[in-house]
Amino acid sequence: MTFDSLSPKQAEIFTFPHEQYDALICDGAVRSGKTVMMSISFVEWAMNEFDGCNFGICGKTVRAAERNIIMPLIQTKSIRKKYDISYTRSVSLMTIKHKGRVNYFYIFGGKDESSYELIQGITLCGVLFDEVALMPQSFVEQAIARTLSVDSSKLWFNCNPNNPRHWFYLDWVLQPEAHNAKHLHFLMDDNPALTPKAIEKAKASFTGVFYDRYILGKWVASEGLIYPDVANGQGIVSPEERNYVKYYISIDYGTLNPFSAGLWGLCKGVWYRFDEYYHSGRETRQQLTDGDYYTEIEKLAGNKILGAIIIDPSAASMIAEIKKHGRFRVVPANNEVIDGIRETAAAFKQGKIKVSENCSGAVSEFSSYCWDDKKQEDKPIKENDHAMDEIRYFVNTVLVHRGGLRIG
Repeated sequence: MTFDSLSPKQAEIFTFPHEQYDALICDGAVRSGKTVMMSISFVEWAMNEFDGCNFGICGKTVRAAERNIIMPLIQTKSIRKKYDISYTRSVSLMTIKHKGRVNYFYIFGGKDESSYELIQGITLCGVLFDEVALMPQSFVEQAIARTLSVDSSKLWFNCNPNNPRHWFYLDWVLQPEAHNAKHLHFLMDDNPALTPKAIEKAKASFTGVFYDRYILGKWVASEGLIYPDVANGQGIVSPEERNYVKYYISIDYGTLNPFSAGLWGLCKGVWYRFDEYYHSGRETRQQLTDGDYYTEIEKLAGNKILGAIIIDPSAASMIAEIKKHGRFRVVPANNEVIDGIRETAAAFKQGKIKVSENCSGAVSEFSSYCWDDKKQEDKPIKENDHAMDEIRYFVNTVLVHRGGLRIG
């Protein structure tokens, strides 16, 4: 890799190790090259300045760090040619050797408030935080504390924008001088490797607040309707006969709260939610049993052969009821809320999913499913969200994690 192939802003990532800053913050749009360039620069700095030392690479999860940092590093020709690099997945350790030097890069996941316990006790000469805005403050501060006894340590942060009330934005992005940090804000134009086609593909992957953050690189609040385009009719289609080749049912379980089940069919590469069962015990004043709900699921499925029923993993009694009958395979849903909302919005925008207008429960919820603008983080208001949840379960579990859709 030569500086001639980099944009001026990307090149600044490689000058950071030679400057007097203690930290580097790279935020902004997706596909701007900040993660890859930062990973390479981090390794180059560590191998030039240290020998026999420990470093940290942190992602939201260990697997996310492997996907975003470790695998791209191993696959980068310049790194593979220059260094002897190996990764031991069982202990989440990358070892790099070069001209008699060897350093150790431990991989950590900062998923929740308890994650800080995983990084206690180790001395680190530097830490790379990938998608730091997805990590709790307690974890990040504990990782930083692991470097304080090393005079020449440096911190490396990258992230896409989030809520403007996010702790990292307030403490670091807005106040880099308080931490002797260098701040670089990236847009897609800062990546010379992106073709116009790739830029248009990226733009087509996001809508609403996610477009503002991931394409325009803005730290903006989530507010208003979560799926405004769908609420205005985009992706809502008339019911008609189609030649479906695969089927799934997605379920959000409720007793007094609504129970929502959507029947999905695949036709010509598009998943249609073409039928539903929707029952609110509170509104009807009729509380149904798990057996009653199973009977309704049988009616919804008819004689169709389902790939599986995708259901909220916390609905233990309903899962047991479905399994008891032995007809349907049950798959616990991936219940990541914000990732799922982003993926669902993208799936609608790209025409990967559509909802039939006869699914009145879901259609009604699209018009009232809103962000909670009183929260400091992205959270939907927990009302009118039951069909919204099971649609998200379907997208996050079937389209994304079973190979159908990738965005970002």
